[in-house]
Amino acid sequence: MPTYTLAAAVSVELEIKKSRFLGSVQPVSDRAEAMALIDAMRANHPAATHVCWALLAGGQSGMSDDGEPGGTAGRPMLEVLRHQQVDGVLAMVVRYYGGVKLGAGGLVRAYTDAIAKPMQQATLVERIAQATFIVKADYADEARIRHWLGQNNATLINADHAERVTLVIQLPVSEYAAAADALRDLTQGRVMVQDEPGLSS
Repeated sequence: MPTYTLAAAVSVELEIKKSRFLGSVQPVSDRAEAMALIDAMRANHPAATHVCWALLAGGQSGMSDDGEPGGTAGRPMLEVLRHQQVDGVLAMVVRYYGGVKLGAGGLVRAYTDAIAKPMQQATLVERIAQATFIVKADYADEARIRHWLGQNNATLINADHAERVTLVIQLPVSEYAAAADALRDLTQGRVMVQDEPGLSS
């Protein structure tokens, strides 16, 4: 079953019994990026009563009620994401308290809506597993390899120039074997291609 992430961030603002809820969803690559975005959101809203969040990112998922009663914010937000079959998505809700208590049921509904609405507006894109691998090549072959990468949906992540050129390349996993063969053919067998690519999504 395919998993999806978001093409771009989406935000909404809701007012419920005088409280303002600023809900947003956005694509993230990992937990570290998500934590940096949460810190930035707190810095942008220093007067907010709560900044709650939920993250779906493989084994790095998590959530926070940020002072709201347990289970009324982070978990409902996470459930919205789970129902959408997404991964690599951070949901955040900034709440400015308006003086009227919502009760546990009201909070669950508010936090659910604050994420469900931007998710309805978001464009989902399929996450394609990527392979990262290393190629060691002669200097004479570097330009030829770079040209091939540009023509074949591959990304050059890093290049290191020592005795030989070491290139770190990323492309869809399904294309790795053909790419390794093509690079060997291109250089008449002079390149060394790492056998086992690292996987990411």
